Amino acid sequence: MELTVEKRDAKKSAKTLRNKGVLPAVVYGRSEESTPIAIDLKTFKKIFHEAGESTVISLKGLGTAKDALIHEVEFDVVSGEPIHADFYAIEKGQKVTVSVPLEFEGVSPAVKDLGGILTKVMHELEITVEPKDLPQEIIVDITVLTTLDSQIKVSDLKLPKNAEISAEPEEIVAMISVAQEEPTEEATPADLSAIEISEDRGKKEEEAGAEGGEAKE
Repeated sequence: MELTVEKRDAKKSAKTLRNKGVLPAVVYGRSEESTPIAIDLKTFKKIFHEAGESTVISLKGLGTAKDALIHEVEFDVVSGEPIHADFYAIEKGQKVTVSVPLEFEGVSPAVKDLGGILTKVMHELEITVEPKDLPQEIIVDITVLTTLDSQIKVSDLKLPKNAEISAEPEEIVAMISVAQEEPTEEATPADLSAIEISEDRGKKEEEAGAEGGEAKE
């Protein structure tokens, strides 16, 4: 994947650039001097949508092409539009550590036929690989979840050759769970002996009033 960029004058107002449909950005790396660059905003949004932060992009327009990752994107809090981007340039032979999103595919028989619930425990996996082997996503095949106690572990995933992972092989990626029925509370029968019958209460109040009247005489 390629992206055409150009050096920019860091003294120029970022707001002015954005008003012209240009995204201010910067590219830097372990042995790469930080360089301010400018990118067509529409082109960047298209590339970012397709590549995300886990795909190596070849930056053109800075002399020699540079392989880089989109390291960070800043967005406007109101419009949601990108307002700045950081690119991390990768040296030749340098491995990169990236959190790659997991893409769940297929239909689980345990969900479809047995009423189980698919629980996605992980949504991304951090891996260290050479840039050429970096996947845009890691596929998780959930058709293997056939019973109500089925699980998919990290060790079950198909990863690039020689990829190093930070997670333990036995960590769960996805599993089937069963809905728990909430216990119903039994209604407590009313204690009728504690209820004073209104008719008796009225008679008592009348008697009490009569006695009070006699006392006054």
